[in-house]
Amino acid sequence: MRRRLLLVLSLFSLLTVAAFVAPLLDQRATARAQVWTLTRSDDLDRFVALAALVAGGDDTVRDDLDRGARRHAELYGEGVLVVDAQRRTVVSAGLGPGDPGVPAALDAALRNQPADAPARLTPFDRDPVLLWQPVGTGTRADGAVLLRADPSRAASDVTVTWVLVLAGALAAAAVFAAIALLLARWVLRPVGALARGVGAVAQGRAGEQITVSDGPVELRALAESFNRMSASVRAGAEEQRRLVADASHQIRNPLAALRLRADGLDPHVGPGGRAAYDSTLGEVDRLERLLDGMLGLASAEATASAVAAGAADPARCDAGLVAAGRVDAWRPAADAAGVVLDGRAGRLDGGPDDGPDGAVDDAVDVDWPDTDLEQVLDVLLDNAVRHTPAGTTVRVRWAGGPDGVTVSVADDGPGIAGTDLGRARERFWQGASPGAGGSSGLGLAIADRLAAAHGGRLDLGPAAGGGLLATLVLGRAR
Repeated sequence: MRRRLLLVLSLFSLLTVAAFVAPLLDQRATARAQVWTLTRSDDLDRFVALAALVAGGDDTVRDDLDRGARRHAELYGEGVLVVDAQRRTVVSAGLGPGDPGVPAALDAALRNQPADAPARLTPFDRDPVLLWQPVGTGTRADGAVLLRADPSRAASDVTVTWVLVLAGALAAAAVFAAIALLLARWVLRPVGALARGVGAVAQGRAGEQITVSDGPVELRALAESFNRMSASVRAGAEEQRRLVADASHQIRNPLAALRLRADGLDPHVGPGGRAAYDSTLGEVDRLERLLDGMLGLASAEATASAVAAGAADPARCDAGLVAAGRVDAWRPAADAAGVVLDGRAGRLDGGPDDGPDGAVDDAVDVDWPDTDLEQVLDVLLDNAVRHTPAGTTVRVRWAGGPDGVTVSVADDGPGIAGTDLGRARERFWQGASPGAGGSSGLGLAIADRLAAAHGGRLDLGPAAGGGLLATLVLGRAR
């Protein structure tokens, strides 16, 4: 936008300068040509007057005519030729009847045709010009006077004037360019601040404020409106997170009391009410998982906002060590479910395994807090172990590559249909596979939000064995 505004202002400035300069240059060229022509016409009139006396038989002025012509030729470097009606030379000073252009000029002069004097003189008009006047009155010419006039001196005067005018025009153009640059900065500075503010809010830095002290009053008012809007967005997001956290926390206490009372009823439930009692306990379990998921999501949103705003403390961890630690932590749960948990450094795309189970050969440092990476891996491992049938395998691999560090979790479960992969990260979405009923539907949403907050991404796709392949892509530590 700045480039386009400067281009428009510059073009307008150049057109304005040109509108003043072009007529001024033309006027100077025309005025100098008129002065030059009048001066040469006066010289011609003087020679014509003397030549008329000579043509009338007054030989006493012939010497005056000859001296005047030679003096003019010596002083101005311009040739003079005087002929009679029969084209005989009367006076010749620096110009002969056989010189280029002279015969045609003599024909025109003896026919009483006017000379073609230049209408304007430019710095490039340096060639001599033939001017003439017939001798005599009426339609009969008793002779002609030719003057080979040199316009170079007049052209030099025009050159000086043009240089001064063009120098002034360039100075004016430079001033206009400076004014255009200052005007563009004055107008676009608040626009740039607004663009940065909007970009910050779009990246998750709710509450971003901008300072606009100059610029048009309309843009300053718009900046104030943006600040109010950004503050409202931040307040709304904070209220939403606080509501989720407070509601989850407040509900947890009566839910814990409900769990205790339900557990206390277990010895008193008869066979006829056992099914309803077990169903009630299942709903209490599901409500606890839902509360845990909501608290986790609120924490992920808070973390994402802190990272986007730059308020989070910089942290770094070894993704291989964290992944190996989570594999060890989840192995008892996998063993209880009859699932083999295979974790090692390497890749799931056919690349070599870099070490034995749980071993890490090369450090794969990432700009992640270890707690956030652990939370994401817990979500992925929980889904994989819960949805994988007994007797199958969950494979975990971590490796560094040209695009960054990847941690992949693949299972042999039913996977997710291709049409549902895009919805798997939505809040409270649950698939139809076995084990989905034990989920809150918030795990993948939390993992995806944390990955995006730290500049990574979570990719979901089909695994080689038909299950689900979840790949966490992390940028290398800077």
